[in-house]
Amino acid sequence: MKSRQANTVVNRHELVSNLRQHLESMVGRTRKIEHERVFKEAIRTRGLSLLDVRRVAREFGKSLRGMDKAAVFACCEELWLTGQFEESMTACHWSLYPRNEYRPSDIRVFERWIRQYVDNWAACDTFCNHTVATLLEMYPETMTELKRWARSKNRWLRRGAATSLIVPAKKGLFLEDILEIARILLDDKDDLVQKGYGWMLKVAWGAHPEALHAFVMNYRHRMPRTALRYAIEKWPPGQRAEAMDRL
Repeated sequence: MKSRQANTVVNRHELVSNLRQHLESMVGRTRKIEHERVFKEAIRTRGLSLLDVRRVAREFGKSLRGMDKAAVFACCEELWLTGQFEESMTACHWSLYPRNEYRPSDIRVFERWIRQYVDNWAACDTFCNHTVATLLEMYPETMTELKRWARSKNRWLRRGAATSLIVPAKKGLFLEDILEIARILLDDKDDLVQKGYGWMLKVAWGAHPEALHAFVMNYRHRMPRTALRYAIEKWPPGQRAEAMDRL
């Protein structure tokens, strides 16, 4: 048993090291400039496209087969710790691999990762759209933690409280929870949080147009313009005009 655990550790370190070397070999200076324009925050990036990062994560992720959740999460932790954009994005993708082993307590692991490591909207959304959303659907009781995130001082936890519900919202799930989180975030001053919960409301409208129309019309005078514009983006033109007429 000990030798098997030791091999897992060695393989994990080798995997992360090999991944890192491969990413270094793909450095793209043009993309690096583009990243600097896209993100308001200063990020450490090699300049790879998100498509390339996804491809590399998938290719190297084949080596995760056979590893248990603890080992995969340890790989993710190593990647998060570097602070490099491409490695953080790979951690987002890899964190979904052991989903069959997820337990409700993993929400605290995910919260810690967001609090300590996430520093841009792309990592926040990639991680929350998929990993956190999957956990929520498996264990709806973890929604109480998400509502706590919505009250956090950490902007990424607040945005994550909304973007974790994007995929469930497309399926028509968690309507009342979505509206409650929107109420919590309603007056948020951070534009990235406003965009996050506006996006959540926009997606939820597709499955529940009447409920979302009523909600937005009720709160449109309080909602920041950014959040409102996101929320009503897919509404019929007449309804959009009515919602934007806040005088």
